[in-house]
Amino acid sequence: MDTPASRACGIHAARLNLADYAANFSDAHPPLTKPQALIEAERCYYCHDAPCATACPTGIDIPSFIHRIAQENNRGAARAILEANPLGGMCARVCPTEVLCEQACVRNTNEDKPVEIGSLQRYATDAFFAQPGAPLFQRAAATGKRVAVVGAGPAGLACAHGLAVRGHDVVLFEARPKLGGLNEYGLASYKTTNNFAQKEVEWLLSIGGIEVRTGQQLGRDITLDSLLGAYDAVFLGLGLQGVNALGVAEPTATGLRNAVDFIAELRQSTDLSTLPVGRGVVVIGGGMTAVDAAVQSRKLGAEEVTIVYRRGAEAMSASAVEQQWAQTNGVAIRHWAAPKEVLSEGGVVKGVRFAATALSGGKLVETGETFSLEADMVLKAIGQTFVAEPVGASIALEAGRIVTDLEGRTSLARVWAGGDCRVGGRDLTVEAVEHGKVAAVSIHQALSVPVALVA
Repeated sequence: MDTPASRACGIHAARLNLADYAANFSDAHPPLTKPQALIEAERCYYCHDAPCATACPTGIDIPSFIHRIAQENNRGAARAILEANPLGGMCARVCPTEVLCEQACVRNTNEDKPVEIGSLQRYATDAFFAQPGAPLFQRAAATGKRVAVVGAGPAGLACAHGLAVRGHDVVLFEARPKLGGLNEYGLASYKTTNNFAQKEVEWLLSIGGIEVRTGQQLGRDITLDSLLGAYDAVFLGLGLQGVNALGVAEPTATGLRNAVDFIAELRQSTDLSTLPVGRGVVVIGGGMTAVDAAVQSRKLGAEEVTIVYRRGAEAMSASAVEQQWAQTNGVAIRHWAAPKEVLSEGGVVKGVRFAATALSGGKLVETGETFSLEADMVLKAIGQTFVAEPVGASIALEAGRIVTDLEGRTSLARVWAGGDCRVGGRDLTVEAVEHGKVAAVSIHQALSVPVALVA
């Protein structure tokens, strides 16, 4: 927020003119035109047992939907996508296709360029949402069963949709004012323009049978025990609410904040010119959040933005494409450095002192060299953690996240979980959708099994 303290330390709003804000936060990757989509669709070999479909976490029949685009059957293409991935429109925008389906494209063996699967998926889903026509899916007959879904991020939404389609009544509990989770609050604004996240949510809810209750937080407004007492099953799509600490002293100083909060504030702003940013910004971390925070800092008018990561480029969880995107937008990336001290004076951030790092015997060590970067804004993007207290001690955890089987069942009867709160995942939107899909099928099967009568 723009306050006297922030302005005193070099953090200001309105660094650019209004036209610059509009240009900087327009669609980062404009959609394909019809001629472009048709030409790109014709590049597909329509492989049998296509490796691209195997590489897609939600199992979209990629050759099928691309073939339908080539036939100018966009509604059919959208159906093929949304049957497998009810959040296929958003995933087309944010999924790291370059390391999933497109990396598996057989075109890579014959030429340098795979089929632009993500862009074609967006083309088809955008065409459908622009003119949806008759509903794609119809609810099955009501089963009389009620399921509580806690968390309206990608996993929770996918689970709620899958259950509603099968005739179950779903109550969707969400702590925040809007549904969407990461899609609404955690992605760079230039990746999802024109309020697309909410348009997709509205379509998903249009199936019917899903009651929405916002402002409901597990552990504060509702409890797991109360839900188990009132519902036939519970799905937990809680995401990651905690933020990792830097591992060094974090002074109470203006200019030091969590990158996820910075991104959420950006996404919810209706006037970007009112958002303050430092002249010099340091982002600590190496994932997608770090890239989104850094690039948006530049687009808000920061003059110098640097991402600092403790290991090399190949170890960053942000893909090579995302790293290149950051550098193309004027962000410097410095590797092999870990924070040692957040520098502050008079309650305002002045910079960060770093220790140079290296690998020795397979372990990350400090070399003894240090350097400092001046900054009036420091954004922490070193990962998030699952806050386990609201689920209580009745659910087994591993490495700080919920343990489930392959169908999402937890150690507690009638409770399933999925998304980032589930152990062993890759923290991908598309994977969270698959977790929700699979759990919905598992819950449906569990609720459909007749209970044997006791003599």
